[in-house]
Amino acid sequence: MIKLKKILCPIDHSDCSKEALKYAVSFALREDAILYLLHVIDIRTFDENLDTISKQAPDDEAIRQLREKLLECVPDEIRCDMKIEAIVVQGIPFVEIISTAKQNNVDMLVLGTHGRTGLAHIMLGSVSEKVVRKAPCPVLTVRQPNHKFVMP
Repeated sequence: MIKLKKILCPIDHSDCSKEALKYAVSFALREDAILYLLHVIDIRTFDENLDTISKQAPDDEAIRQLREKLLECVPDEIRCDMKIEAIVVQGIPFVEIISTAKQNNVDMLVLGTHGRTGLAHIMLGSVSEKVVRKAPCPVLTVRQPNHKFVMP
């Protein structure tokens, strides 16, 4: 039988990541696992001409507030019943997700499948797709609630 001791759930505060969090919390409670909540501050931003990349560096207070916001994603009534660690890092999202999974030796990743759309998706690619292909552990992908597939 597989025992989940460590679960990683990347959170970008989108509806889809909040849906993935429901699954991660459920697994963590059932398995008495540590739940790592990860927020990646994407260091890449493009200007209007899409020809330069600039870096943003949040201060310590902003990072502290982001950690608190991550913890607040889990309802108060169950937060005290769980082992939760909030992690905020800067970098390229899929790289940081995989790196955090390796560093913490997680048993499962739970993440949403939708984030970027349109031009940003074309330029930067699908984070969840890259994570699924390169993750060091099983990955549960959760799609957006009420998302309907339309045949092309």
